[in-house]
Amino acid sequence: MVSRISIQADDFDVSMEIDALTAGSGDVGAVASFVGLVRDEKKSLSSMTLEHYPGMTEKAIGEIISEAGKRWSLLGARVIHRIGNLLPGDRIVLVAVSSAHRGDAFAACEFIMDFLKTRAPFWKREDTAQGARWVDARDSDDEAASRW
Repeated sequence: MVSRISIQADDFDVSMEIDALTAGSGDVGAVASFVGLVRDEKKSLSSMTLEHYPGMTEKAIGEIISEAGKRWSLLGARVIHRIGNLLPGDRIVLVAVSSAHRGDAFAACEFIMDFLKTRAPFWKREDTAQGARWVDARDSDDEAASRW
């Protein structure tokens, strides 16, 4: 399985990333992807700042992808996670997985995303008119990961 991980401030082109994930492979029968966006549920978010632990973050994501590759028959995986200052509606994360079959692609994509939320060392700060606050881990993210 071929995998690529990027931690970057720049936005990404989903179509271009999927094309790169499937280029030159006649074995790919399915691609599943997830794109996460900055949301402003309370209509008070001016921006979100994401920080990470360089080196450790890429290692953790690599381990998550490796575990997915042990569980499902994958041909490739692509994870991009943005850092820095982001605005509501901006893309934060891309998880894309290729496989010969859709079931493996869907399951692996969801697995990788669930574990990105709980195992990858990222920190989020929300900036609002009321001030800045660091976002705590959510119980729902732990619950989603625990089903695997």
